Amino acid sequence: MSTTLKALISKFVITGIAALIAFYATSDFTWIIVVSLLGTTLNYLVGDLLVLPNFGNVLASIGDGSMAAITAYIVDLIAPAFDVTTSSLVLFGLLVAVGEYFFHIYLKRSKKVAP
Repeated sequence: MSTTLKALISKFVITGIAALIAFYATSDFTWIIVVSLLGTTLNYLVGDLLVLPNFGNVLASIGDGSMAAITAYIVDLIAPAFDVTTSSLVLFGLLVAVGEYFFHIYLKRSKKVAP
């Protein structure tokens, strides 16, 4: 398994744990997985490939947390089985931002992970 794939799986696990903590009480588990997958994909494509190299870790982490919360909000508008509150969105965004901060440190240190 490639190092990049391992990094993406780790990113999905981080986002998934954050989503479980934030949304488990109010939402269907399937939709939590969907939000985790969408958040992981968007944060990798935008945050890790575009924002991180150009603006640094702090801005990329804040952007990733914000993008994850916005993604969850959009899924809430579309899927009746996925229900969020303002506090759960804020919690999700903060958890993702903190997780991404440390994940970005790993990405920067690892020369084997393809951008």
